[in-house]
Amino acid sequence: MSALFKFASLLQVLLLLICSSTYVHTQWPSLLQNNNQNGILRVFWKFARIGERASPYVSLACILMAINQFNS
Repeated sequence: MSALFKFASLLQVLLLLICSSTYVHTQWPSLLQNNNQNGILRVFWKFARIGERASPYVSLACILMAINQFNS
């Protein structure tokens, strides 16, 4: 079944996008420098902002996602 049809899988994909975008932004800040970009880079910039500003909650969600994967 696709990740778009299962709510838990959709949350997992969004969380991984947030974590990946934040990592890319910290390693290569010029790639996602500002929000004046169009298209997909703007979406990644927004995900990176969410990861930077809500990092304790994102890290807690990553831990819960890992525990959920181990229990499955």
